[in-house]
Amino acid sequence: MRSVLFGLLVLTGIAITQPLNAQIRKIPAVVTDAFKYKYRNAESVEWKDKLSHFVVYFQLGGDKYEAYFKNDGTWTGSQKEITQEELPEDVMEGLDKSKYADWDIVGYFELIQPGDKTEYRLLVSKSDLNKRDLTFSKEGRLVRDKLTL
Repeated sequence: MRSVLFGLLVLTGIAITQPLNAQIRKIPAVVTDAFKYKYRNAESVEWKDKLSHFVVYFQLGGDKYEAYFKNDGTWTGSQKEITQEELPEDVMEGLDKSKYADWDIVGYFELIQPGDKTEYRLLVSKSDLNKRDLTFSKEGRLVRDKLTL
């Protein structure tokens, strides 16, 4: 009797946790259509459901992108991985003038936003526990400074 009860508990646990590994819901057609319209030539497309919005990871012209869409298909922005050489000089000057000038840069991103607004995101690190996510305007002004893991 005990082994049967234990077996039922194990099976129930498996049944409960199994859906957590699956996609929570189907990506709405309005969202996938909006993505296909904006990024017609995207390759290696992978969707993530974040409940309040959707994130799509993809490649375009050899570059890695992320794009964000609301549940109704509205595009809210994208980011593209870039190299230090692709970073505007004004942004590097802005970093050099900031208190993070001597930190290591571990990631470079171009943020593309509605209304043709462009910003640049730098992930910087002083140590394994001391990391920041910095966003600069294209003129080199620090507009956001967030602690990150």
